[in-house]
Amino acid sequence: MAEILLCIKSFHIFVALNFAAMKIITLGKTNLKVNKNGFGALPIQRISEKEAVYLLQKAYDNGINFYDTARFYTDSEEKIGAAFNDRRNKVLIASKTGATTVEEFWKDLHTTLKNLKTDYLDLYQFHNPDYCPRPGDRQGLYDAMKVAKRQGKVRFIGISNHRQAVALEAIERDCYDTLQYPFSYLSSEEDQKIVESCYKHNMGFICMKAMAGGLINDSALAYAFLNQFDHALPIWGIQRESELDEFISYQDHEPELNSASWRKIEKDRSELSGEFCRGCGYCMPCPAGIQINDCARMSLLLRRAPLDVYLTEEWAEKMKQIEKCMHCNACREKCPYSLNTPELLQKNYADFKEFWAKKQAGEL
Repeated sequence: MAEILLCIKSFHIFVALNFAAMKIITLGKTNLKVNKNGFGALPIQRISEKEAVYLLQKAYDNGINFYDTARFYTDSEEKIGAAFNDRRNKVLIASKTGATTVEEFWKDLHTTLKNLKTDYLDLYQFHNPDYCPRPGDRQGLYDAMKVAKRQGKVRFIGISNHRQAVALEAIERDCYDTLQYPFSYLSSEEDQKIVESCYKHNMGFICMKAMAGGLINDSALAYAFLNQFDHALPIWGIQRESELDEFISYQDHEPELNSASWRKIEKDRSELSGEFCRGCGYCMPCPAGIQINDCARMSLLLRRAPLDVYLTEEWAEKMKQIEKCMHCNACREKCPYSLNTPELLQKNYADFKEFWAKKQAGEL
């Protein structure tokens, strides 16, 4: 415990000396001081350790001090551990567990600490449970989390979720320090009420899917919109240096919301309203081998990204896998947004085939 207190003191000194010119927010009742840019470390599982360490350390060198990962993100934790093993007291690390039993909880926590090369987490979150773990419930997960906190292995307790009902319950129960929830300028009024409720309850709000799973293609506009919410911490999913450079640049030259910005936001909202896949991946894996989290939103990707990215032989094969759909409805049951995923896959496949035929005919 003494070592943790020393780390905390060192961290606050580091903040004072290095972040004076950057926008710093307080993460609710945790009183953690964090750079307005958080680093979402899910995408670094797709790159080499050398590339990941370089990105993570560059982010750190430019004032980013909050890093979000999860046991579910394959080797993401290990890469963060490799990057920050020699400066653990100068960064804030959050991870998550998808455990459904107390035994799994302790196994996940042990593995996570080992991977991160640390003996404590600044924030440990339940990862998208279909209910809200609470003190004294029969599953015992929240009580196990409290034990881990008393042992000094966890500083603060959070929950990450895609379901409005679970998020609202977590806020009202007042037993969590933070909530991680999808939020962007495409989010609904009900989602915005969740953000505002966190503020009223002094609950740290961590914003995932700030680019709506890749559907928002203007990072400056996404940043400017979220910058309105002084208590919200967006975590940007980063796997390329060019992406990191964009968000670093906004620290010195903050994008502003103006009339043109709002026109673009309203245009995007009108185009992307209704039921669409956010690409969260909770429907995966598919027993038929379909890459659901991309295939179910292909129509939007074709219209919001360069066509050359998706109109390839590789993607044509991936989309063709939809023909193997068994209509088992496993994806539909897992979807936190209650989408009719099998139907969405068929619609997106039909749309892709039209685009593909035009490309083959030389019309694109």
